[in-house]
Parts: sequence; C-alpha cells; structure tokens
Amino acid sequence: MEIPTMNAYASPAPLKVGLMVPANNTTMERELTAWLPDGSRCVTLRIPRGAGLLTKETLPPYKASALELAASFPPDIDVVAYGCTAAGFIAGPRGEAQLAEELAAITGKPVVTTARSMVAALQAAAARRIALVTPYSDEVNRNLGLFLAEGGIEAHRVSSLAAADVEALGRITAPEVAALARNTMDDGCDALFIACSQLPTYDILDSLQAELGRPVWSSIKATAWRALQAVAQTTRR
Repeated sequence: MEIPTMNAYASPAPLKVGLMVPANNTTMERELTAWLPDGSRCVTLRIPRGAGLLTKETLPPYKASALELAASFPPDIDVVAYGCTAAGFIAGPRGEAQLAEELAAITGKPVVTTARSMVAALQAAAARRIALVTPYSDEVNRNLGLFLAEGGIEAHRVSSLAAADVEALGRITAPEVAALARNTMDDGCDALFIACSQLPTYDILDSLQAELGRPVWSSIKATAWRALQAVAQTTRR
C-alpha cells in the first residue's frame, strides 16, 4: 500500500494559515506548523465553547461563532484551516461542505476542514478498513463512523480515550495515545487514524508508522497535508 507523504505538496515557501480551533485547544497551532514548511505560521482564532465535548445539540451556536470570527482574519493569509474534527463530521458531509463554502465566502481564501482532510488522506492511502483512535463518546464515535463511511472507509476497530470534558481532553499525553493506537491496530486494518486536533501526535506518528508498516495519520497532519494541496492548487490557477 502506498503511503501518501507530505512531500507531494512540499514547498520551500512558508504558509500563513488562518487557523480556527476550539477555545481550549493547546495542540494544533504548534503541531500544524511543525508539519508545514519551515517558517510557516498561524493566525489563530479561538472559537468559544462550553466545558463539554461537542454534540449535535451544541454544534449550531459553535458554528455561528466560527462564522462570525472568520471575518476578522487578515487579508494576507494563504489558506483557512478549520481545525475542529468533531465540528466537521458531526454536521455530516453536506453540513461540512456548507461550512467550508461559507468560510470561503467570508474570507475569500481556500478552506480546508480537518474532517474532510481526514477522509482525503485515508482515500489517498487507499485505506478501506481502518483502526480509529479518538477521545470521543460512543455517540460521537458513531457520527464519525458514518462520516467516514460516506467516503468509503470503514472504522473496523475503534478505541476511545473517553475524555469526559475539555479539561480531561487536555490532559491526554502522546504516550497514552500511542499505547492505545498499538492496542487498536490489527492485521485487518489498512491504516490507523488518530482523530481530534487536541490530541498530541507529532512526536509519535512516524515511529508508529514504521512499527506498524501501514499509513498512520492524525487530524493535524491530515490538515497540514490538505492545506499544502489547497495552496498549491490555488497557485497553479
């Protein structure tokens, strides 16, 4: 199986990313720029949220806040990255696409969402049955499974770190993520995906991929990959 790499869209030119994350996120800005060309940076907008994890019920006001904030991005960003995995897939494919269109209309920039980036990376790896690691509840994991299924991907094995709230989510460490990933992966899985842009993964993905011999992606790495694609496609026009 071919493993898609960041190098396919690598550019010596750094990117200026308009990043949108939940207000509690402490991981994505640091790890996103680590996956991008040297010198890349983010203009980060933090979307207000409650203490609980996102659900279908809390999604509409969260989305409204995101759209309102997006108008404050400076005009010199290269791409907008909507960096909340759950807020994308809970809305479903149509809702996620509509959000991306609305953000593009507001900012005038190409938009990548973490949810769509996840599907695109797995499709590029020809992954059809995956091991999936999340911090989400069973209900949210079911929504994620449905979103993946729309892209022709089966969440064959699913394990959760089961964070009860954003404070618990913020305490999860990279070694904890890696240990659960190893326990979740089996021979019936084409790839491993670690979902959620709060989970720290930059320091563990390459070693997990070498150990498992199959593609290993995270929400943040997939978003960086798609951001590079989006800017490359815009430059070619």
